[in-house]
Amino acid sequence: MVVPWCDQLRVLCHPSVGGFWSHCGLNSTSEAAFAGVAVLTFPIFWDQVTNSKMVVEDWKMGWKVKRGLGDEEVLVGREEIKEVVRRFMDEEREEVRGMRRRAGEVSGVRRRAVGKGGSSYEHIEAFLNDLCQSNARDPDNNRARGKFSSSMLQYMNM
Repeated sequence: MVVPWCDQLRVLCHPSVGGFWSHCGLNSTSEAAFAGVAVLTFPIFWDQVTNSKMVVEDWKMGWKVKRGLGDEEVLVGREEIKEVVRRFMDEEREEVRGMRRRAGEVSGVRRRAVGKGGSSYEHIEAFLNDLCQSNARDPDNNRARGKFSSSMLQYMNM
């Protein structure tokens, strides 16, 4: 079935997902990290290249599916893609187990940050409190806005 849109984060969080082929856009990279899914990166331009480097070299939770020839990147052919996917999905390989383990660790860091008491949660809560405590007026009824309720952040607790 082909659908025009799906909830990529929900798909990536499903336990049957063994890996993710990604161009490494910021949202896709963030969602893969949050879900704890190892990534075959396929960056094309701009921030995708930096995000791919972060996944492969810094977080060590993926492989890059391009090979360099001098200053140019050359796309790999179908046989090479088949081979890299086969190796990537081989859970008997220590390198693959390590990559998946590392993806799980990165996921834990991301989830703790957005959970109650985490750094992202606290920063968003502080920002919203500052916003609500400002002299801003509610344009609908010209009243001062009230204090922010942390229950507004419940959507962040996945």
